[in-house]
Amino acid sequence: MEEKKEFKSGFVSLIGRTNVGKSTLLNLLVGEKVAAIANKVQTTRTAIKGIVNRDNSQIIFVDTPGIHKPKTKLNETMVETSFTSLTDSDIVLFLIEATSTEIGRGDRIILDKIKEAKRKTILIINKIDLVKRETLLNLIEIYSKEYDFTAVIPISATNSKYKEIILDEIEKNLNEGPAYYDIEEYTDQTLRQLAEETIREKALKLLQDEVPHGIYIEVEKMKERKNKNNEPIYDIEATIYCLRESHKGIIIGKNGEMLKKIGRQARLDMEENFGVKVNLKTWVKVKEDWQDNNSIVDKFKLK
Repeated sequence: MEEKKEFKSGFVSLIGRTNVGKSTLLNLLVGEKVAAIANKVQTTRTAIKGIVNRDNSQIIFVDTPGIHKPKTKLNETMVETSFTSLTDSDIVLFLIEATSTEIGRGDRIILDKIKEAKRKTILIINKIDLVKRETLLNLIEIYSKEYDFTAVIPISATNSKYKEIILDEIEKNLNEGPAYYDIEEYTDQTLRQLAEETIREKALKLLQDEVPHGIYIEVEKMKERKNKNNEPIYDIEATIYCLRESHKGIIIGKNGEMLKKIGRQARLDMEENFGVKVNLKTWVKVKEDWQDNNSIVDKFKLK
C-alpha cells in the first residue's frame, strides 16, 4: 500500500519593487483573479492572501505592496506592510526583472531586509522573454553572490507553464502543517474587498496616467437578492474617492462615459468572479486628504 505523504502548509510572501509583476504572478499561481492587475506602480495596497490547495499541501500567498519611497502616511503603511510580511512568512518569493544589469536601489533595500529576516528565499526572475541568455546568467551570478537562495527560477509571469515549477519548489521547502483554510477557498478577502479591488483595477487601467494614484474605492452597500427569474443578484453601490475636483471630472468623463465604462468592465469581471449577476452603481467624490487620513490608511495595514 502506498504510504500517505505528510501534509505541508505555510505562508509565502511575494515581495519586489513596484510594477515588477507580483500581482500577475500571484494570479497565475492561485489560478483566480485575486489581486488587481494594472500596468501602473503601486496597484496593490494591502497584503492580499491567495490560497493554493494541492494534494499534499496548502500554500497561502501574501502579496505585498511594491517597495517605493514613501511620501504619505498611506505609502509608509504600504512599505511597512511589505517588510512585516517577510518576518511572518515561511518562504519568501523575491521577484526581480530580467532586464536589470545590476542590483538597483530598491532591490538592494529588499535584499538587505531578506538577509535580516534570514528566511528561505526563492529568487524569481521575471520577464525573461525580454533578454538574452548571457544577460540572464550574469544577473543570476550577481544575485547568487549576495544571498544563498533556496532556488532561482527564471520565468515569464504571463506564461502558465511556470506555475507548477514554482509551486513544486515551494511545496518542497515547506514544513509539515495543517490546512489553515477551507479547501474551497482561494482568498481570504471578502467579496466586498474583491469588489473594491476590481473597480480600482478598471479605473487605473482606463484612466491611464490622467489621474494619479489618488483614488480609493469604498463599497457602501452589498446586498444579495433574487431577481424576477428567481436568480441571485448582488446590488453593489460604490464610491470612487479622488484627491481633486479636476480628477473627479476626468473619472466621470464627458457625459459620464468614463464612469460608465469603469462600471461596466468592473461589473462583468465581478459576475465572472462571483458567479452571480451584479447590479453595480458607482459615484465619484472628492476627499482631498484621504492619503493622510488614519482611519482610511489603517484599512491598508497587514491584518
